[in-house]
Amino acid sequence: MFQTPKPTVRVEVIDTGEQYPCALDESLLRGMLRLGRRGIPVGCVNGGCGVCKVRILSGEVRRLGPISRAHVSQEDETLGCTLACRVAPTTDVALAVEGRMSKPFRAGALATGLSSPQHNP
Repeated sequence: MFQTPKPTVRVEVIDTGEQYPCALDESLLRGMLRLGRRGIPVGCVNGGCGVCKVRILSGEVRRLGPISRAHVSQEDETLGCTLACRVAPTTDVALAVEGRMSKPFRAGALATGLSSPQHNP
């Protein structure tokens, strides 16, 4: 039986320059993992650890479940922060890694010669 491909949008991780297609019905993190990419830090993959905390710089996402206030405060969420494992894209998205894993990811990008480009939404 022929299966129609799911619609996707483009996700860009500004810290590393990584881009990948993500289906509208999967989380930003699962879309990345499905393709074997590494732009967003990975922890428990279900919202409990906060390792995949990101800031949405442009684009729109929708919640797939509750977002832990232990990792993303209401104020953080108002400023565009969320957990990549708990949201799905509804449009093309550009994001930056936040939280405790942001520095190692930025340092790794700089060490490999990738600059952290300025993003103008």
